[in-house]
Amino acid sequence: MKRLAIDFGSGVTKIYAPGCGVVLMESTCIAVEEYVEDNEKKLSVKAYGNKARALFGRAAVNTRIINPVVEGDIVHEELAAHLLTYFLEKIEIPKRKASHCEVIFILPCGSGEALKRKYCKLAVECGICTAYFTVTPFAAILGHNVSISESRPMFCLDIGYGITNIAALSQDGIISGVNVNLGGANIDVHIIDEINETTNTKIGTLTAEKLKNTVGSLLRDDNKLSVVEGSDLNSGSPSSIAVYSPQLYPIITTYVDKILEYVTLVLSKLPAEVSSGVVHGGIYLSGGLIKMDGLAEYIGEKLKISVNVPEEPQLAAVIGAGTILANDGLLEKLATVAEL
Repeated sequence: MKRLAIDFGSGVTKIYAPGCGVVLMESTCIAVEEYVEDNEKKLSVKAYGNKARALFGRAAVNTRIINPVVEGDIVHEELAAHLLTYFLEKIEIPKRKASHCEVIFILPCGSGEALKRKYCKLAVECGICTAYFTVTPFAAILGHNVSISESRPMFCLDIGYGITNIAALSQDGIISGVNVNLGGANIDVHIIDEINETTNTKIGTLTAEKLKNTVGSLLRDDNKLSVVEGSDLNSGSPSSIAVYSPQLYPIITTYVDKILEYVTLVLSKLPAEVSSGVVHGGIYLSGGLIKMDGLAEYIGEKLKISVNVPEEPQLAAVIGAGTILANDGLLEKLATVAEL
């Protein structure tokens, strides 16, 4: 029986196979062509994953680039099934083999029954025979290669592309937790607006993300530089602009500070014994944004709590979910069976 952990994220999908590691990491993106047949609008898939994302800003007029997962929710079920089926086939698991797979899906903290039903339907559409659910905080902390204590509470902050998970937990379950619709995507949009206003230059989503990942920094004395291409807002002619780290600092801190307000709120509502345990163990950080220079240190300084950072923050949750799936004891305690 093949086992897989799947993090079907708003920005990137990761698939982990116990014993093999991360076997796929691609954009949760699909390019579709719109056409009319028998007076009915229909969609035809042109590209999946990274190839679809590469078409942002370059696609033909009748081609749409769609993210079927937005802010942790599956918003386009049919395209989500097409995309995940493609990803599974890419790692040599077509539908006939998927029927011999056990899969664990990672859901946002506090997910309701409606989202679970969508994932059940997704599993069936992809031919998966057995599916489990776990939540991001459990998976992300296990991705640090530590054990979740039965007695000592732990605290997770996972900042993703479209959603952030915040939770205090133990092996007994989530003590207090929330997910908020803030993440790397918000920063990308703000960067686009800021460049438009300050340089009169239009840039695209991929360029904004590149700036965030290469120039973005929360180190006060950082002064990295990136030159990017855009178009002049007045003439439409090509334009090159230089962007430095200090220009992005206030944009990034705007959203990080908003996230930390929610963290502070969750921390303030914890019982004294739980709060003491969290302070002792520190906060476990994960998610793609945590790779940004100076971000972990900024969070620690703002919250006055030590922080723990895994080697690969973006992969922590899917690696941790793989750990759950490979251990029957953890599977029983930290996951639930999906009713397919």
